[in-house]
Amino acid sequence: MHFSLLSLSALVATSLALPSVNHIVHEKRDRLPPGWQYHEKLQGSKVLPMRIALTQSNLDKADEFLMDVSNPESSNYGKHWTHEEIANKFAPSAETVDTVKSWLTSSGIAPERLSRSQSLGWLKFDATVAEAENLLETEYHLYKHTTGKPHVSCSKYHIPKHVAPHVDFITPTVHFDAKIPQAVAKPVEKRAPTTTAAVGHPVQTKAALGIGAPSSGSLPKKGARIDIKAILDELRNCNRFITPNCLRALYLFPPVLTANPQNSYGIVEYTPQAYLQGDLDLFFANFSKNQVQRTPILNSINGGLIQTTQQGFQFNGESDLDLEYAMALVNPQKITLYQVGDEVQGASFNDFLDALDASYCAGDDPFQDASYPNPNGGFPGPKNCGGFAATKVISTSYGYNEADLTAAYERRQCNEYMKLGLAGTSFVFSSGDNGVGGNGGRCLDPATKEYNDGSSGIFNPGFPSTCPYITSIGATQIVPGASVTAPEQACQSVIFSGGGFSNVFPLPSYQSAAVKSFFTNYPPPYGADRFNNSQTTRGFPDISANGANYVVAVNGAFSLVYGTSASSPTVGAILTLINEARLYAGKSTLGFVNPFLYQNPGAFNDITLGGNPGCGTPGFQSVPGWDPATGLGTPNFPKLLSAALKLP
Repeated sequence: MHFSLLSLSALVATSLALPSVNHIVHEKRDRLPPGWQYHEKLQGSKVLPMRIALTQSNLDKADEFLMDVSNPESSNYGKHWTHEEIANKFAPSAETVDTVKSWLTSSGIAPERLSRSQSLGWLKFDATVAEAENLLETEYHLYKHTTGKPHVSCSKYHIPKHVAPHVDFITPTVHFDAKIPQAVAKPVEKRAPTTTAAVGHPVQTKAALGIGAPSSGSLPKKGARIDIKAILDELRNCNRFITPNCLRALYLFPPVLTANPQNSYGIVEYTPQAYLQGDLDLFFANFSKNQVQRTPILNSINGGLIQTTQQGFQFNGESDLDLEYAMALVNPQKITLYQVGDEVQGASFNDFLDALDASYCAGDDPFQDASYPNPNGGFPGPKNCGGFAATKVISTSYGYNEADLTAAYERRQCNEYMKLGLAGTSFVFSSGDNGVGGNGGRCLDPATKEYNDGSSGIFNPGFPSTCPYITSIGATQIVPGASVTAPEQACQSVIFSGGGFSNVFPLPSYQSAAVKSFFTNYPPPYGADRFNNSQTTRGFPDISANGANYVVAVNGAFSLVYGTSASSPTVGAILTLINEARLYAGKSTLGFVNPFLYQNPGAFNDITLGGNPGCGTPGFQSVPGWDPATGLGTPNFPKLLSAALKLP
């Protein structure tokens, strides 16, 4: 009898450790992220807030829908959708909801315990650890970070084969949820979910919330302080000092005289990054006098505030740069400032998107994105889900490495940019400042896929630049010693234009011919050991603008600033001016602009000098046509405007 009990115990233990024959691994984590270690097995009586992300309907047709309103050759060009139409089109199907509910109820989760999110995209219920382990055929453990923060996770989980097509992902599982304070977070630039990226890289916990942290690798770079008297003759010195008038001369766009009430331009900033009004006034007093004492329209999201407690370039440089140039270039059009996140928790890109689209909010990963009310203080909540309108153009000068995030997290966010594009918003993002390397110049070790010092290894593309539904902006500069009318080169001063190819997103149709031409005519001298050379994935940037020697008022003095952080708001301003002209002509705004851009390569100044070195290589070279250093080139405003006004 004693032998039989032992045998039975062993059999039970074995059955718990092995998945059922009809179950498959849905997600797994190969290793712990840096700073975390195993602590103990989680007690079975503990309660977990389970969230199941249901597969959305019609995502296989999403690209078709977007191209129908964004491709100039379509009869529906410019006929953007309402948010209600978008929500209904992509809601999970009845089959998906019924399949997942049936699985849950047959596994012992009573129907009355289930609730569905307002967006219809999530099923929610509370379960004990024992119930969750039985449901997902896994084991939950408690982990601790070096800061002392605890976290509940499993290394992998299983769901039935027939259910898998109906589930995007489940939380809490392989993702980590502990909020690591920015002051003690490892400065690995902006990161997000904690499973494994497409390249096999273990992603960092909660870095998505550190997007605005001073250690963030995608913030602009500061150069020397300058005497404003040295640039009184602006246009003669544009190769050394970029000002709003230099940009107007480079890209041939005039000062604006009108502000159509239907037009709008938004800049996104992430706390603790904040502008100083004194800096704006100092800049405007010298370069846009009628804007002195003007402020942007503040949209405070999740307690976003213009903090003045912490000052210095690392806290004010980004916001000062973005707002000084965006406001000056589209004046008298007003700028909307989306200030996202409080000083305690920070914010992620998803937290911003939540405020624009309530249906997206319920689908947040609570183990990557901010939660409110926050028991640690700060914004008391509730979290801003919807209630904020998207401007016609939105510029963001922040970015992650694609290897920082899971593919599932990136795809979900990218699909949200697609939906907002359907509604008529143009998203522009800076492409990064480290060439083919990622934030901080880091590359990926070929063997471990861990970040290295950037002197060798696999190229490290940026996200959201690799998302095919945003416009990625690279950086150029005036050739040293050349005039403002001379051809520019890829930026070679202080920063290098971010560019490369995705490891997650396929090659979009609008870019296909340009990318194939690049590989055919100018094949890079690297193999698959360096980058995704399959010729089947998204390339970036799409276009570029000057990103060197910007004269910026920061902390009461003028300094030179460098980065695609400058290029993005400049391009956003140009798109806003084109929207202004289209609106006065009785036409729609541009919306998702990439198909239009790639169909009009002649509206750009082709860049054929320089490259974007990184990872111990010269990177990609700027060549005739599109290239992964400067994209299609820089805007020629008169040509771009002419092409845009010919559209329906």
